[in-house]
Amino acid sequence: MEQWIGIQTLIWLFPIMFILHDFEEIIMCEKWLNKNSIILYERLPKKIADRVMQQFSMSTAQFAVAVIVIFMFVSSSTFIANQYVNQGPFGDIYFFTIVTLTYFLHAFTHLAQSIFLRSITPGALTSLIIVIPYSLILYRSLLINKIITWDIIFVCLPFCLLLIPVALLAHWIGKKVI
Repeated sequence: MEQWIGIQTLIWLFPIMFILHDFEEIIMCEKWLNKNSIILYERLPKKIADRVMQQFSMSTAQFAVAVIVIFMFVSSSTFIANQYVNQGPFGDIYFFTIVTLTYFLHAFTHLAQSIFLRSITPGALTSLIIVIPYSLILYRSLLINKIITWDIIFVCLPFCLLLIPVALLAHWIGKKVI
């Protein structure tokens, strides 16, 4: 596939893939939570269900604001990765690797939620048809073109945990702004 899609194109597709996935979450989240909150309380311990409801109970507009905050990380990491490939002054591949790894791993949480809750959860469809295939193609191309190595992936993997507070902060900002 990398014969007809260049590495820079794959890098610049990241924000587009992110938006396609998050549009599904933005559109579905509020309605899905309202419709399925009883299922959450049936399948999860009360404390965890309360936490999920507290974290994700927000309007569609509030969720969209949270996505915009996260999109700033996605777009800046993409710009910096492109600079890296072009040997630009702001180039760095580590930040992009951390953000894309988090995005890739996040897709599996959607699939796990759907399996556990026996329901199509917000983000599950695009995780399966967009996020996972795109990520596999991206990483294969980055590895083949020696933009990254397995060592870089393994070094970046623990840093994905640092993006969890960013996502939580984005949700908080979404709730406070609107």
